[in-house]
Amino acid sequence: MLKIKEAGFSDTYVIGIYIFYNLIFALFAYPIGILADRVGLKKIFITGIFVFALVYTGMGIARSLPVFLFLFFLYGIYAAATEGIAKAWISNIASSENTATAIGTYTGLQSICALVASSFAGLLWYQFGAGTLFFISGIGAVLVGVYLLRVNIKACNCAG
Repeated sequence: MLKIKEAGFSDTYVIGIYIFYNLIFALFAYPIGILADRVGLKKIFITGIFVFALVYTGMGIARSLPVFLFLFFLYGIYAAATEGIAKAWISNIASSENTATAIGTYTGLQSICALVASSFAGLLWYQFGAGTLFFISGIGAVLVGVYLLRVNIKACNCAG
């Protein structure tokens, strides 16, 4: 949102693009969930991570409204491919008696990491500019995606 504002767009455009992102997220969450059930949660989640990398790299150079709209369309797709999918994936790999604990731990750690990452992002933006922040974030997402492609995570075969 700050990037759009920094590019010279009014608050009305910023709010409109945020609404657009949420609309895309809401419209695509269900069909992407169906797709994930068919092709696999891990595949969809990793695809979402790579979409995130593309969006953030694009944000580093975006200046025009059509580009921002395209990137926020993709950002909605990323959110739809990761938000619910992550929790479903966790519920599949955690033992049935620890599913709520696993999802709660994930959510808590996600919030703590978001706080730390946001603080670090603010520091990068302030010191080096938005472009640097977005490129570093894109590179980080690619690294996470590659790691997840390589790691073998199996469902818990725990007796319940």
